[in-house]
Parts: sequence; C-alpha cells; structure tokens
Amino acid sequence: MKLSQFGFDFPHELIAKYPSEERDECRLMVVHKDTGEIEHRIFKDIIEYAAPHDLFVFNDAKVFPARMSGNKEKTGAEIDVFLLRELNRDQRLWDVLVDPARKIRIGNKLYFGENDSLVAEVIDNTTSRGRTLRFLFDGSYEEFRQTLYQMGSLPVPKWIRPHAEEIDKERFQTIFASKEGAVACPAAGLHFSKILFKKMEIHDIDRTFLTLYMGNAHFHNVDVEDLSKHKMDSEQYSISEETAQAVNGARARGNKVFAVGVTVVRALETYVTTKREIRAFDGWTNKFIFPPYQFSIPDAMVTNFHLPYSTMLMTAAAFGGYHNIMNAYKVAVDEKYQFGTYGDAMLII
Repeated sequence: MKLSQFGFDFPHELIAKYPSEERDECRLMVVHKDTGEIEHRIFKDIIEYAAPHDLFVFNDAKVFPARMSGNKEKTGAEIDVFLLRELNRDQRLWDVLVDPARKIRIGNKLYFGENDSLVAEVIDNTTSRGRTLRFLFDGSYEEFRQTLYQMGSLPVPKWIRPHAEEIDKERFQTIFASKEGAVACPAAGLHFSKILFKKMEIHDIDRTFLTLYMGNAHFHNVDVEDLSKHKMDSEQYSISEETAQAVNGARARGNKVFAVGVTVVRALETYVTTKREIRAFDGWTNKFIFPPYQFSIPDAMVTNFHLPYSTMLMTAAAFGGYHNIMNAYKVAVDEKYQFGTYGDAMLII
C-alpha cells in the first residue's frame, strides 16, 4: 500500500472540539467487514453486537500532564515542551518535543514555573523524537515528579483546541484510566460510561485491560510513499497473565474479542504464538499495522474517525478492508460524523 491511497477530502470543521454531552451517546457507525454494509447507530447500542461472554479489551493507560510552558535563558523566548518519555529517573532525563524547535540548541537552559523554579538543560538534539532534556532538581524523585506534574497541563492536541479547559480534566481520560504514563489518550475508550459498563455486566459481556502508553508514534507524519519503509516509534506496553488468559479463553470458547482502539490492536498483535494465543508480556512495541495484514487475535475493533494519511486510519483499513473503510470514511464525511479524539466512533465487525 502507498501513502497516497489514504487521502480523502476532509473538511476540518468535522474535527470535534468538545466531547459529546454523554460519553456513550455519540454516533456509532457499524461497518460489517465481510459485506461492507454500514449501519448508523448510537454508541450505547454497541452491546447489541456482542454475545454473552464476548470479551472487550481496553487500554487502561492514563494521560499525565505532559505539556509544559517555559522560557529560554537569556532571550526569555517562550518555549513549549511536550514530555514524551522518561529515559533515566536518576539523572532526570526525558525525551521531549519542543516548539519552536529551531530556537533550541545543545547546552541551552529552559526555565519553568514561577520564579523559574525548575530548570532543564538540553543535552541532545539529534533524537528522532526531538530533544533530550536533563532536569536540574536536587530533591527526591517523588518530589521531582510531583513538581513536574504540577507545572504541566493535559496534552489536548492543539488541532482540537489551543487551550485545554476544565472539562478536559475528566473527559480526556477514560473512566477506567489507572496506569499513568501516556501522552495521548486511548480515544476509543472515551465512549464507555459507567452506565454502559453496568449494562455490559447485565448482559454477561466480559472485559479485561492491558496497558499501552501511547506516545507520539501514531501522530508522526508518514513521509514515505512506500508504507513498508515507515518506521514507527516504540511504545511501552504490558499484558498481564490475567488478561492473556481472558483473551485466550474467549478465543478457545469461540467468543469474539473486541479490541477497543488502535493501541489495543497493536498490543494484541505484537507477540502471537503459533497457536494464535498471546502471552503475558512487559516491554516495547514498534509494530506498524497497515493493509494487507492477517490478524490473529481480535474479531472486532472499536475506533474513532481519524485524519487523512494517519497510521491509525491505516490500521483500521487493515482490519476492515481497505475499500470498506475508505468508503465508510466517504460516508462519514457526507453524513457529517465528528472526527478526532472527541469525535464519533466506528465499530468494525
């Protein structure tokens, strides 16, 4: 597949600026991958597509306040820093993105907080993720982490809204978020409410959780036409023994496995045995799924509507079939579905 095959006419006013009033009352497009049939539903209707003891797999990663605003030494120029990955807790090393990047060089110091109470020094500007900072902090690691989080804000993408507001503190997290460390939220999980979870329990629909700390991998622009040459950044993930047993057990019973989001699909498909089972794992994945691809684990996928040329769109197209999904996106534009993190959802089944 080629990058150019994932473009489509997209009016930017379809990007959702705010979440739906109720989590589970956004629109839901159901795409039947075998026939290409499309249904238009409300998200809470999703339980109608699951049988007793079908299994929903969620990503329980929690977003931390990864966006920081600071100033450059001497010039006082305003610098935005986006924390990506902690490299070394003892040395306080972080991989970050900085904006504007052109103004930052090795050796520059950046100051954050009132009275410039937190200082960071740029020690590398050659990483694929942007820059590496060493924070200069004399207190304990716990004090440093607390200071870092107090100075940061939730990294709601600027293409949604330039400034996060009070509503985002709750709605930019899933109701089951518990493992802090992600810089982007697993958006497909945002549509599940406490009421919907209770209805799933009443209908004996099972659920389990894995953790994948979503970084910047899925938001990097693909800059090669041949998708096989695109290299994804690695993201840390963990599958517990309990989750592995739940997934393998559902498959053995003949129940469907619903992967809630691209991150869950990526985690489930990274290490699969010859018996098409998964194992408990704690490590990193740089898996890039695009068509054609033979899936081993999930039978259904829940996802949001993604922007043209995005790797998330490519993964959805791999799961649902390229022509089915690209046609569904044309219908979504015509029917004015909402796109992006706070947008509407698609069930591919």
